[in-house]
Amino acid sequence: MTSQIDHLLTENRRFAPPAAFAADAVATAALYEEAAADREAFWAHRARELHWHTPFTEVLDWSTPPFAKWFADGELNVAYNCLDRHVEAGDGDRVALLWEGEPGDSRRVTYAELTDEVKRVANVLIGLGVGHGDRVAIYLPMIPEAIAAMLAVARIGAIHSVVFGGFSADSLRTRIDDAGAKIVITADGGYRKGKVSPLKPAVDLALDGRSGAGPQETVEHVLVVRRGGNDVAWTEGRDLWWHDVVPEASAEHEAQPFPAENPLFILYTSGTTGKPKGILHTSGGYLTQAAFTNKVVHDIHPSTDIFWCTADIGWITGHSYVAYGPLANGATQVLYEGTPDTPHPGRWWEIVEKYGVTILYTAPTAIRSFMKIGRKIPRKFDLSSLRLLGSVGEPINPEAWMWYHKIIGGKTAPIVDTWWQTETGAIMVSALPGVTETKPGSAQVPLPGIAIDVVDEDGTHVGNGNGGLLVVTKPWPSMLRGIWGDPERFKETYWDKFEKQGYYFAGDGARLDDDGDVWFLGRVDDVMNVSGHRLSTTEIESALVGNEAVAEAAVVGASDETTGQAVVAFVIVKESYLAEHPIDGLGNTLRLWVGEQIGPIARPRDIYIVGELPKTRSGKIMRRLLRDVAEGREVGDTTTLADTAVMSVISAQVK
Repeated sequence: MTSQIDHLLTENRRFAPPAAFAADAVATAALYEEAAADREAFWAHRARELHWHTPFTEVLDWSTPPFAKWFADGELNVAYNCLDRHVEAGDGDRVALLWEGEPGDSRRVTYAELTDEVKRVANVLIGLGVGHGDRVAIYLPMIPEAIAAMLAVARIGAIHSVVFGGFSADSLRTRIDDAGAKIVITADGGYRKGKVSPLKPAVDLALDGRSGAGPQETVEHVLVVRRGGNDVAWTEGRDLWWHDVVPEASAEHEAQPFPAENPLFILYTSGTTGKPKGILHTSGGYLTQAAFTNKVVHDIHPSTDIFWCTADIGWITGHSYVAYGPLANGATQVLYEGTPDTPHPGRWWEIVEKYGVTILYTAPTAIRSFMKIGRKIPRKFDLSSLRLLGSVGEPINPEAWMWYHKIIGGKTAPIVDTWWQTETGAIMVSALPGVTETKPGSAQVPLPGIAIDVVDEDGTHVGNGNGGLLVVTKPWPSMLRGIWGDPERFKETYWDKFEKQGYYFAGDGARLDDDGDVWFLGRVDDVMNVSGHRLSTTEIESALVGNEAVAEAAVVGASDETTGQAVVAFVIVKESYLAEHPIDGLGNTLRLWVGEQIGPIARPRDIYIVGELPKTRSGKIMRRLLRDVAEGREVGDTTTLADTAVMSVISAQVK
């Protein structure tokens, strides 16, 4: 591993900003100087670019760390900032969403039309009894109604919890219960990989309690968008069709101001305990940093650019750089429902050509998938409109960076490799296009107004040329405000490790090169990063053990050239099961089982049936040794194992 890291840090290719790009770039080097001179004044300036019903006078209250308050005495409405103010400025006819359905149907939604829809949905929600502070679960495909639903919830001061449409009924139910959602907004189904993937049936299963728990008590209504045309069960009095109630609702709704610290959304992310963490974000600080980073990192020129962030709204990237950042900036963006390879492997590039996309923001997983197919597919399409490329979700290896630069960017489009998390809310580390000389594989530098460091276990700066733990040393506007309903877990998870210094611990390893630029090395805990999605080993192990065949399971993340990390499971099968069932095909059965219990993204790439697991004398599973096996490395130190021969047996079984 060290040799691989050292190899990365000797990367000597540099790409200066193209002169023409730099001349018209939104970002300038002066931003760094402004932030260094007075960090709080810098963020206050960014915040005042939004519309405030009541201007703030206090920038940051850090009197009770780690609980921050930004712009706390100010009041604003997030949806007004994303919609109404653009219409009132005369930009109502500007296209907000260029929506492309997977089968090829499409819609163009202007800012005026989206504002009208959001007002109607807001009135429907109010009519259903949703008020300030109530929680609304959203379980939708990538359709315009998903954006309208999020903004309508924000408009009335309620809190949305968006659940990725690929998650199972059990995962959905857990999130609905934890948030105490009053309403669920879903669809009959959505198109994925050429067929309709049903959503309403999963909602019904979650609410009926047939997914393994008692009746769900807080949900009063389910609002259903007709998209897939698939048959769905219907509960009279609870279920409502979107097309029946939204068009009939009034389009008159005045956006009311809410405090800057009003909760905006809960977004669940995997935790090492197996129970998903409800990351809580509030309004003023979050929108400030989401809008600012979208503007300067993605170099948004609202009147001319076509921006496309390929993320699903079920993840933080879809929140910050689909639903909120671009709309706050008045940008025009592409929204695509389906997968990159449906109905053909050039689907994304066909969309870039069709809409003249100028800025593409996607994950290294997708880039590596396209690399495996080869350059002949993208070269069938005109990609000359692309002027900026972005990477998000996980570290991008230099080879993928260069392929992206040459084949997709035509050797001219700058690349911004961005690091941030669900918890940070917005981009924290990235090159600034037009300013930064970029390095393939490195996220490089913290953005203006962001303070980070790489430290050792004691919190001491490691210095250039060394690796350690990535920390954020000062509060930032879009930082999480807590874990929903669990302030102690919030402090323990993110702040206890460096409590003395007051640092936020990101959970990622990083290394500084000789220039002081940051290279991210991935997670240091047992949470895996699969295609940019964080998955808990504990959650997947629990699902495996829930199968009748499995006695015990251990899950690790192994390096994968396509997904960044892949799930690899080591399973001990019950003797009683083996006595009555053949073992052939069990691995695939368990893969499908995990997909049903958690979602397809969590399916293990490999499942190995083993006789024992490596454990310490206290019973702790030594996952690092299993990771060695999964990645084909020489097994590390086994001296702490209760039975040192176990790893030899496992290695032989895997081979």
